[in-house]
Amino acid sequence: MLKKIIVKTDERGLLFKKGSYVMHLQPGIYRLTPLSDDAVVLLSVSKPFTVQGKELNLFLRDERLLEELTVIDVQDHEYVLHYEDGKFVSLLTAGKYAFWNVLKKHDFVRVDIRQPEVGPEVDKAILPKVAGYYYTSEVASHETGMLFYNNVMQKVLAPGKYYFWKGPVLASLKTVDLRQQQLDMTGQEIMTEDKVTLRLNFVCQYKIINPLRALEIKSFEDQVYILLQLILREYVGTLKLDDLLRMKQEIAAFVLSRLNEKSEDYGVMFLSAGVKDIILPGDIKEILNTVLLAEKKAQANLITRREETASTRSLLNTAKLMDENQTLFRLKELEFLEKICEKIGTISLTGGGNLLEQLNSLLGGAKQ
Repeated sequence: MLKKIIVKTDERGLLFKKGSYVMHLQPGIYRLTPLSDDAVVLLSVSKPFTVQGKELNLFLRDERLLEELTVIDVQDHEYVLHYEDGKFVSLLTAGKYAFWNVLKKHDFVRVDIRQPEVGPEVDKAILPKVAGYYYTSEVASHETGMLFYNNVMQKVLAPGKYYFWKGPVLASLKTVDLRQQQLDMTGQEIMTEDKVTLRLNFVCQYKIINPLRALEIKSFEDQVYILLQLILREYVGTLKLDDLLRMKQEIAAFVLSRLNEKSEDYGVMFLSAGVKDIILPGDIKEILNTVLLAEKKAQANLITRREETASTRSLLNTAKLMDENQTLFRLKELEFLEKICEKIGTISLTGGGNLLEQLNSLLGGAKQ
């Protein structure tokens, strides 16, 4: 009795004789003799073409079979994005694949992973479906990015999110902050020309304007700090303590000027600089306080002597005027008499005459 084989419309059959492929079978009914070595493998056309234990190349010699297959060969340096009827299905790695094209249309997008940046030909919406095959890097809005492939500079990246394929080339992103930054130097010990050791707190603000140049400098902030330190030592070492305390603004202007002479070497623009504090040793501070106190006392004594001299000169001028003008002298007497009377509660009169006559006689007697 013959063995009946049914190939459905959504299937195709592969006929093998003694384990060797013979032909593929279209939908229909087939009968095989039961004692023969013939066998039929049924495959669904909605699934990729695969035969367990058999190489794909074995079947690609059948031209009739090839008419119903779409074959894609993925190289070692590639990923291939597989779409069915315009919808993403899977990511294919290195190898050869075959898909039935009788019910669905297959499209492919090849990606060369030797250029790891995910290009515009790839819809970013599919990336969550291929997790594990890519990685991301971000450049913040206040940054600029430098893209490196295997440590070789490629290009500058603007702010945004970037996607890279995992593969033979490692993409790395180095970012540089373009905002205004501040460098604080605190407690820096420096010796003045007159051998006084003091501590300075200094600050400067800067912005990076050449990110690539800044990245080329190892330990960028440390080197800028040392540059600032050397310039301060150079300048302060030529000043005596008194000059240093008097010329704080000049120090800032000098340091800023010298920093900007080196700005191109560091890829930055120095915006401002200034002395925050000058911290003196305890014994020097006591000496300065003593000197300051003595200066203030001397100033106070000078002011007192000036006031006394002015008062004496005023009295002398008044005396000359009164001596030359009797009426003025009389008015001055009455002025003092008025002041005396303001402090007297009761006036008693004795003898004859009225109050004015007695006062006149009193003043007249005093004058004599």
